[in-house]
Amino acid sequence: MPGPLIVTDMDGTLSAADTWRGVLAWIRANHDSPAARRFVQVRLPRVALAKAGLIDKEAFRARWLDDQATLLQGLPAEELEAMGRWVANEHLWPARRGSAISALQAAAMEARAVDPSTRIILATGAYQPVGDAFAALIGADLALGTPLEVLGGIATGVLAAPTQSGEQKAAAVRSIAAGGEVIAAFGDTGADIPLLELARRPVAVAPDRELRRAALARGWSIIDGD
Repeated sequence: MPGPLIVTDMDGTLSAADTWRGVLAWIRANHDSPAARRFVQVRLPRVALAKAGLIDKEAFRARWLDDQATLLQGLPAEELEAMGRWVANEHLWPARRGSAISALQAAAMEARAVDPSTRIILATGAYQPVGDAFAALIGADLALGTPLEVLGGIATGVLAAPTQSGEQKAAAVRSIAAGGEVIAAFGDTGADIPLLELARRPVAVAPDRELRRAALARGWSIIDGD
């Protein structure tokens, strides 16, 4: 019988920083190019539309990750792993939400006292190397991230699968759970509602307006950041 799970989102939930900014900073420091320097500027109009709710935020974020992957084209797999470690350690971890991480680890400790096979799963839309590195920092057993395509040990500049977000993220967790119980889940936006709905104990961390409204209506736990 599959063991129970504790599941968490990453950006906005366990860290107040945005992964894409860290990835871009790493690229600019290590593999700068005109495309990298223009990346945000040419997308500013769509950023404004997404913030105003005039275009779908999840679709915009997925397109952003897809476009940003092109800046990693030609890098060996070892450099992708180095990028992931740098973003996790130098960009995300300094902005970590200590209260959320403490609550996550406390939930895991409590669950493992009953069933030692309980696993912590980090479910994130971030690139897999970043998810893997951050999972190691919080003691998670597995990261479900957005994979970058690597052929012959070299990044092709495209994603190997669609961005892990919303329903896709929840579906990935259901597959990993394989019928086992999701004891607790942590998220920060309305897009995380399908993930939180899987859990016996959903926790909204520094929630956006949509998630806060859902959490209050359903009696979910709320952690208002640090």
